[in-house]
Amino acid sequence: MKLALREVSYAIASPSVIAAKAVDALVAEARLTPKPALVDENGSGAHRDLDLGTMLCSANALQPTFLAIARAASQARPSQALREQLARIGREGEAAMMRATGGSNAHRGAIWIIGLLCAGAAMHASDDSASICLSAADIARFDDRYAPASVGTSHGARAVERFHVKGARGEARDGFPHALRIGLPALDDARARGANESDARLDALMAIIASLDDTCLLHRGGLQALEAAQRGARKVIDCGGVASGTGRRALKALHEALMKLNASPGGAADLLAATLFLDSLRRLP
Repeated sequence: MKLALREVSYAIASPSVIAAKAVDALVAEARLTPKPALVDENGSGAHRDLDLGTMLCSANALQPTFLAIARAASQARPSQALREQLARIGREGEAAMMRATGGSNAHRGAIWIIGLLCAGAAMHASDDSASICLSAADIARFDDRYAPASVGTSHGARAVERFHVKGARGEARDGFPHALRIGLPALDDARARGANESDARLDALMAIIASLDDTCLLHRGGLQALEAAQRGARKVIDCGGVASGTGRRALKALHEALMKLNASPGGAADLLAATLFLDSLRRLP
């Protein structure tokens, strides 16, 4: 007897699973050690107002935000109305983050980046990272007509204007190329070479830093800091990655150089979290 096959469409994860994976990605990024001039288990890096405990509190405080975003986007299509609904949820999430951290900005950029990817994931009936990023980009291309004036005067916005770079909004509107085309391939390549998971994630971070015009670095240290970060990250890669002895020494030198400049690659850290989030969706049963 021949059975007829029926196409079945299903979401890769419920909104609650998407939100949990988003928080897990932020926690994994925060705990990853050693990172150059970033908060990790070794210390606060170049951040005076942040530590690992604060980062973890912030990540967990954002679970309701990511859940609300995923629910709002589930079975929806990119639109002006959806963009503005997600922006309102994001602003509420930012307020929750600030309450959890006592006023420290731990994850403002990540709320934008991971929030959009949560929305993209909730829209799709596949685990295809490219499709998720494309939907997130379609949402990001709509303007938020209700955005407060402070958005245009943020550190990132000022760096975008001064140095003529894309910034977080440009990254989102382009479909998160530093997560999709740089972070994920670097992560996969390091795993294929036999690197342990921590080293593979650090290699992905190095690949992102080496390519990204990071507005966090530009704000805190100008072009000198950006060039030092990109040059140092490329050296780690050229040494064979952090799993090698020379690569690990190059990573230490990068950390020391950025600490002297009091500059931190926070934008790259957010995009590493985005990379880990997309990776976790690929690996769902």
